[in-house]
Amino acid sequence: MAKSRAKKKREHLLRNGGRDVILSRGSTPSFSTHERMAKSKKEILNKRKHMNPYDHTAVDDKDFFVLQKAA
Repeated sequence: MAKSRAKKKREHLLRNGGRDVILSRGSTPSFSTHERMAKSKKEILNKRKHMNPYDHTAVDDKDFFVLQKAA
């Protein structure tokens, strides 16, 4: 891969006694800096629109329970 002009200039400065510009760069944070947004109501409804209403295997029944009578 070819070197950019800027990289060539930096290496030339280092070889000829210039200062290292890498030292003046800031450090990157340990967390992601891009914005995270919650899904809008429109996005949620669009996802629901493509679901098959007759596919009963996709339904989560964890919160559903039936009371059993003690015999």
